[in-house]
Amino acid sequence: MTAQRPLTILIAALGGEGGGVLADWIVQAAQAEDFPVQATSVPGVAQRTGATTYYIEIFPEKRATLGEQQPIFALLPTPGDVDVMLASELLEAGRAAFNGFVTPDRTLLIASTHRVFAVAEKTAMGDGRYDPARLLDTVQARAAEHVLIDMQALAQTTGAPLNAVLLGALAGTAKLPIAREAFVNAIRAEGKSVDANLAGFEAGIQALSTPPSIAGIARPVAASDFDDTARPIIELGVARLLDYQNPAYAQLYLDRLQRVRDVERTAGGDGSLLREAARQLALRMAFEDVIRVAQFKIEPGRFERVRHEVRADPDAPLVVIDYFKPGIEELCSLLPGALARPILRLSEKRGWLGKVYVGMHVRSNSVFGFLRLRLLSSLRWLRPRSHRYAQEQALIETWLSAVERATAVDRALAREIVDLARLIKGYGDTHARGVRSFTRIMQAIVVPALAGTMPASVAIDALANARVAALADPEGNRLDESLASIAAAAPVQAKAAE
Repeated sequence: MTAQRPLTILIAALGGEGGGVLADWIVQAAQAEDFPVQATSVPGVAQRTGATTYYIEIFPEKRATLGEQQPIFALLPTPGDVDVMLASELLEAGRAAFNGFVTPDRTLLIASTHRVFAVAEKTAMGDGRYDPARLLDTVQARAAEHVLIDMQALAQTTGAPLNAVLLGALAGTAKLPIAREAFVNAIRAEGKSVDANLAGFEAGIQALSTPPSIAGIARPVAASDFDDTARPIIELGVARLLDYQNPAYAQLYLDRLQRVRDVERTAGGDGSLLREAARQLALRMAFEDVIRVAQFKIEPGRFERVRHEVRADPDAPLVVIDYFKPGIEELCSLLPGALARPILRLSEKRGWLGKVYVGMHVRSNSVFGFLRLRLLSSLRWLRPRSHRYAQEQALIETWLSAVERATAVDRALAREIVDLARLIKGYGDTHARGVRSFTRIMQAIVVPALAGTMPASVAIDALANARVAALADPEGNRLDESLASIAAAAPVQAKAAE
C-alpha cells in the first residue's frame, strides 16, 4: 500500500436537515467509484444547542489496485486533519473553526451563510445573536479555501432540501476524486424526492460559477435626507413599518429620526447615534401584539416552509396547529383605552392579571382557521385606536425625548439611553418586565442625569451596568442590586465631581 492518507470529510448539520442522508450519498458515490470508505456519526443534542456530526474517510486509491491490502480508518475526526468541512449553517461553521476542524493549511470549508438561532441566542433577554460578520471573517480566515453561500435560499428557490444543495457545492469543487454522475446516481438510488434533490444538487453546482449576491429589500420610501451611515438601517426600518402598519406610520418613523439627526448634527456627531436609534426605533414601533402574531401566521410561503421543514412529501396531507394563550392584558390591548383601563383595574383588584388565560388551538391551514387569523391580522386599522398603541407611543416619546436632551449634554450618554430600548420587547409577561425595568432605570439614572444632579460620566457607567443587570436576570434581582449600589454611590460621586 502506498503512503497516501485518506481524504477526511466532516459534516455538521442540524436536526431535520438531512445530514445523515448527505453522508450516505457521499459514501454510496465513493463505493460506486470503488474507493474504500467509512462513515461514522456523533449524535447532537436537542433544542439547537449543537449539531449532529458525520465523519467520512475515503482512501483515494481504488480497491482493485490495493489487492489484499486495505486501509484502516479512524472513527473520529482529529483537529487539524480535516480536508473538507461541510456546515449546514454559519454558526456550525464557526464552531468547527473554533474546535480546530477548519485550518488554513488544509481545509476546504463549504458552508451555508444563513442563520438558525441557537438556544443561547433566543433566550437572551437582549439581543443575544452572534455577529454574522465576525463569524464570516473568522471562518474565512481559518480556512485554506471556502465556499460560503446562502444555501438555504437556494434550497427554498428550487424547492429542494438543503443537503442536496450542499452535495452539489461539494461536487462543484472537484475536491473529491468522485465523478458528478456518481453523486447523481446515489441520489437516484435512494429513491426519495429524486427530482427535488437533483434540482438542489444542480443549484449547488451552479452557485459556484455564479458570483454570490446579497438579497435586496423593497425600498418604497427614499431616505435621501439621511447620511449614508444610517441610511441602510433606515430603509430596513421603513420596510418593516410599511409591512407592520401603513405609509403614515413609516413617515412617523422618519419624522422621529429627523429629530435625532438634527440634534446629533448640532452636537457634532458622526451619524453613529442616528444609526443605532434608527435600529431601536424600528423595533420599538413594530411592537408585538396579537395582530402582528396573526400576520406572521398567515404570511405567504409559511405553510410551504413548514412542509419543507418537516420533510413532508408534496402530496402528503399537512396539518398546522397554532397554539395561542392570550391573557386579559393581550385581549385588552386591542380595546380603546376608555374600555381597557377599567377592565384592567378590575382584573388587578381581583387578582386575575397574569393568571387568567384563554387557551386556543387554531388549525391555521384549514379554511376556518386561516380565516380567523386573516380576520385578526386585518385589524391593523384598529391598532392606532387601541390601549396598547397609546402606551407604546408614550413610552417611545419618553425615550426619544431623553435621547434628544442627552445628546446636547454628552453623546455617549445619549447612546446609552438609546440602548435602553432593548429592554422592551415581546408581549405579555416579557413585555411587562421590560417596561418595569426601563421605567426604573429612567427614574433612577436618566432623570437625575438630565437634571444635572448626576454627572454624565457617572450616569454613562450606571446605565451600562443597570442595562446589563436587567437583561441578565428576568426576575429583576440583579437590577435591584445594581440600582441600590448606584444610589449608595451617587452622593459620593456627585461630591467628587464638584
